[in-house]
Amino acid sequence: MTNDDQPTLFDTAPEPWELDDQGDWLAARVVFAEPPFGPYDYSIPADQESAIAIGKRVYCPLGRGGRLMTGYCIDIIGPQHSAAHEVDVSRLRPFQRVIDAEPVIGPAMLPLAHWIAQYYLCPLGPVIEAIVPVGVRQQAGTRELTFLIAAPNWRTLAEEHKLTELQRTIMEVLASGSAALTPKELAETAGCTMAPIATLRRKGLITAFNERVQQRTHEIPPEQRQADLPLNADQQQALDEIHDAIDEHRHQTFLMFGITGSGKTEVYIRAIQKAVAHGRQAIVLVPEISLTPQTRQRFRARFQRVAVLHSHLTPAERSWHWRQIAKGQVDVVIGARSAVFAPVPRLGLIVIDEEHDGSFKQDKAPRYHAREVAAWRAAHEHVPVILGSATPSLESYQRTHDGQYRLLELPNRVLDLPLPDVATIDMRIDYGRGKGISPLSQKLRQEIRHATKNGGQVILLLNRRGYSTRVQCPKCGEVIYCPDCSIPMTFHRDGMRLACHYCDFQQEAPDRCPQCLFQAIRFSGLGTQRLEEYIHSVFPDLICERMDTDTMRRPGSHEATLNRFRKGEIHILLGTQMIAKGLDFPNVTLVGVVNADSALHFPDFRAAERTFALVTQVAGRSGRGPKGGRVLVQTFSPEHPAIIAATRHDYTRFANGELPSRASANFPPFGNLARIIVRGAAAEIARAFCEQLARQITEQMRVQGVSLTLLGPAPAPVEKLKGNFRFHLLLVSPRDVAMQPVIAAATAKLDTPDGLQWAVDIDPQDML
Repeated sequence: MTNDDQPTLFDTAPEPWELDDQGDWLAARVVFAEPPFGPYDYSIPADQESAIAIGKRVYCPLGRGGRLMTGYCIDIIGPQHSAAHEVDVSRLRPFQRVIDAEPVIGPAMLPLAHWIAQYYLCPLGPVIEAIVPVGVRQQAGTRELTFLIAAPNWRTLAEEHKLTELQRTIMEVLASGSAALTPKELAETAGCTMAPIATLRRKGLITAFNERVQQRTHEIPPEQRQADLPLNADQQQALDEIHDAIDEHRHQTFLMFGITGSGKTEVYIRAIQKAVAHGRQAIVLVPEISLTPQTRQRFRARFQRVAVLHSHLTPAERSWHWRQIAKGQVDVVIGARSAVFAPVPRLGLIVIDEEHDGSFKQDKAPRYHAREVAAWRAAHEHVPVILGSATPSLESYQRTHDGQYRLLELPNRVLDLPLPDVATIDMRIDYGRGKGISPLSQKLRQEIRHATKNGGQVILLLNRRGYSTRVQCPKCGEVIYCPDCSIPMTFHRDGMRLACHYCDFQQEAPDRCPQCLFQAIRFSGLGTQRLEEYIHSVFPDLICERMDTDTMRRPGSHEATLNRFRKGEIHILLGTQMIAKGLDFPNVTLVGVVNADSALHFPDFRAAERTFALVTQVAGRSGRGPKGGRVLVQTFSPEHPAIIAATRHDYTRFANGELPSRASANFPPFGNLARIIVRGAAAEIARAFCEQLARQITEQMRVQGVSLTLLGPAPAPVEKLKGNFRFHLLLVSPRDVAMQPVIAAATAKLDTPDGLQWAVDIDPQDML
């Protein structure tokens, strides 16, 4: 294969001179990832005409001082565009030079970037920056090498210079090859030193050029090949419908509503096999990084060409995978939220596992939701989407009733295994008897001993990190809060420190009350670190491993811990929500939910939905093998509808109880939400600006004739965060009314005071 035969990173746009019929002038339309975002037009220098292309980065002078900034070329315009774009050619400055040999964002992804910018009200430059990984932008894992080729007229020059036999041998080796060689490669092949090669370069017989190349690969070792698993009737029926959409290259969104253990992953794999058989590629999104090793292992056992994209990859690893994907050398891409931007050239299917999970929503600009981005991309590229969950988001569930999504149901576990028995433990009873609160009730301790004695394993869920979640003085009642956030500090026993889990502020744990100096300060509240210590004291003969963001920071730590658990080397796996979903361990016979109420009463309309999903999902980790399983849920609210529905594995009961209250408030899935957050060091200034925003929005609703519900301004539930006071507005609209034009017009000419920041969150998932 010659250099010309190598696949490029992206299909390139037409050459600039092909766009310009009149040949008078060309300009590059450029956006920036930092203010001022643009777009701005730059003339194309003559020596850069062959290098510029849509999707490449360029160095551009900006402002009176001509400060150089890196921008993205999003269009190339000429005389035929001047009227539409109102280009004043006489005032255009040339950009300095093109940075990339190939576009970093391809033609299929640029329309998606435009849609994200418009829908989520974010400038285009930051959107492109979110799509293109930092490792790709920095060309991580590559280095610039010098390559040599024979000059076109080298034979004529050879006669003029009367080459030696060795020099002629060098030239014959270089000219006969199908690809350029580095000086070292040429010397080794011709059996010479660098000296005669340097002489030939000086005489003009050898031409040199520089190119960035990948230093090394990051391929994943292949797994042992596995055969397809048998399907039951429900799986086969679901697969048949998906196959029809793939065969027809038709966009359709499927909601695969399958109880835990119903075999959703096998349906995903079979559907992807069909897409690959058509010469296409698939993207599989998972919510937790802890799921990536298991998912990757399953897919590597069935597909030869699998790439992974997640935050624990180094920039060089991510860059290498990205380039392999873009070259079409990967069949399946697996990753977390940002993998929805994987530059597959022949997309055939997108799968989002655990589609209900809140981690698919980006929490900083652009604040996109991977589910909505996947839906738009799939519609644009005419491919199906599979959304899979045992606890679908109410938005997706309602869309099946509205006819937007096709519902596929898997109501039974594979091999007809029964769902585990779920029971609640009312923690108010022990407290009422004056026994205090033990981290694990007597009943749960007994069941742990019984399960492990019979060779089973245990999963314990506690969705709170640290040792103690509150530090309080029993004499004066003082609670130690983060100085920068209105959040109580969490005590971490390792290092004897207090930490804020919102801003990461840390300080030494006090030995007395900072307010009244009382020495018997109290550390209360239960975190995973404290529970781990308790388990070690109560079950010294059992091996317990903790999985949370404090213990799983090193690359490969998730995979190592889960492999040990799978091998039976760990008896009790204790963790936060990262262990609650997607994991399949047939030997788990007991699951304990230590505090089911941890997020149930948050001031967030999705609190009950999140609690139901979390309890149901972790309960589904039990009983996946022949030994069966049992689930115990410790709670102070056993009568809450979300807890009752979760213990009965009854999603329909929960949805039917929750949806009417959503409908009465016009909240999702019956309406659209936008949240505007204002933050600043001075509370009164932040409040006043938020009130000004509210007036501007009200005025724009009148001007545009749009009826929206405006709630606020009001202090945010977490009023102070990272040193800033926070106020917010909430906009509610019917589903068929777009709020973006109102917000865009209201915020277009806002004069933001110094030190104040504001952000718009379309379809917010976090109301705190």
